[in-house]
Amino acid sequence: MSGKTLFEKIWNDHAVHTTEDGYTLLYIGRHLAHDGSGHAFGFLEKRGLKVRRPELTFATPDHGVPTTSHKLEDITDPMQRRAVETLTRNAANHNVTLFDLGDSRQGIVHVVGPEQGITLPGLVMVCGDSHTSTHGALGALAFGIGASDVFHVLATQTTWQRKPDAMRVTVDGERPFGVTAKDIILSIIAEIGANGAARHVVEYAGAAIRALTIEERLTVCNMSIEAGARAGIIAPDETTFSYVEGRPFAPKGKDWEMALDQWRALPSDADATFSREVRMDAATFAPMLTWGTSPEDALPITGSVPDPDKETNPERRQAMQATLDYIGLKPGTKLEDVPVDRVFIGSCTNSRIEDLRAVAEVARQGTAKVPAMISPGSTLVKLQAEKEGLDEIFRKAGFEWRESGCSMCVGMNGDLVAAGERCASTSNRNFPGRQGKGARTHLMSPAMAAAAALTGRFTDVRSFAQKG
Repeated sequence: MSGKTLFEKIWNDHAVHTTEDGYTLLYIGRHLAHDGSGHAFGFLEKRGLKVRRPELTFATPDHGVPTTSHKLEDITDPMQRRAVETLTRNAANHNVTLFDLGDSRQGIVHVVGPEQGITLPGLVMVCGDSHTSTHGALGALAFGIGASDVFHVLATQTTWQRKPDAMRVTVDGERPFGVTAKDIILSIIAEIGANGAARHVVEYAGAAIRALTIEERLTVCNMSIEAGARAGIIAPDETTFSYVEGRPFAPKGKDWEMALDQWRALPSDADATFSREVRMDAATFAPMLTWGTSPEDALPITGSVPDPDKETNPERRQAMQATLDYIGLKPGTKLEDVPVDRVFIGSCTNSRIEDLRAVAEVARQGTAKVPAMISPGSTLVKLQAEKEGLDEIFRKAGFEWRESGCSMCVGMNGDLVAAGERCASTSNRNFPGRQGKGARTHLMSPAMAAAAALTGRFTDVRSFAQKG
């Protein structure tokens, strides 16, 4: 028998029962909830049930909370205010740990999980949010689930899932100057396509991946879903263990030593087989941004808008033309010549302290020419940034410094991009209407977004880095 992949080891460890038609009942190690979880709790109450393992569920409001204030009374949308109030009530009724508004531990659920040590290697983790894949950065099998599945997890601490295949993306080589984790994952998605990892759990491997910090790994795994993957995962190593140790909900004492022994056995065996293998060289990567309405529509900043007439596939040609019509770009235009109307820095992809430090390194070199908003990923990130004086750099450069939340990434909390406006964004999706009806979204790294703010157009951040 061949060896096991990291994914298979975790799956097998959590498999309770497998049916003849291929579904497996998985035990859930951690469940994350947010202000969109109200329906699932409602299903639970209609059945007269309680949360099966409340100590394994952790909640925080993030999607609908405003970033101008964290006061409940300042949530002007009645539906969003009700969602936050409902989460608070449900957490209290079911004895679930809640990081509520006003709590320094509040934030985007995918930032809070790793930050608090809730996310641990070897766990199966779920949340009613597609970007749950983020937590795979610490060696957890993490994926999003729907409302009915959230109910099932609340009631039973299990979920029924069909086992995906295992895929490995190996990125070797040394990344060039100016290339970030966001550039790595955009390069991968551009290479394999928005459906290139469909029905797979992607394990990221190789020297370039191992060289990443945990916060950088979180960015890579976060956008796995944008390649169609069920989840993204990176084998835990000493970098992982150093990050986790001492965090509030991480194991302590003898439990820590036992956990380390288990975690060190998790990486894929040398003779493990994958259904698909992709290899890339980080040395060929460059600072990236998207030109279209899918994360796969990504090019180096030095590139130009592609020409649909040069596409031989008629369906693809038609789709490209429709994309350019929506995004308002002409074929052949140099990306560095495209002006932007505003900048958003935040989201569960790029709102951690390392991201903000990178923004500050650019922001200190000028003044924003267009409106630029920064929303940290959690209140603790916000406090750390302020302790380091980053907020002063942002304000001096004309950037707006906000509270934590999903903010403009989802556009359901008052933070919107106006129709027709072009936004340089550090978020994870550039679909039509994602940041507001008619909004034109371009994905890029925090440093690239900061450079766009200072110049009012897409800009190669390497020119700013060289100045510094």
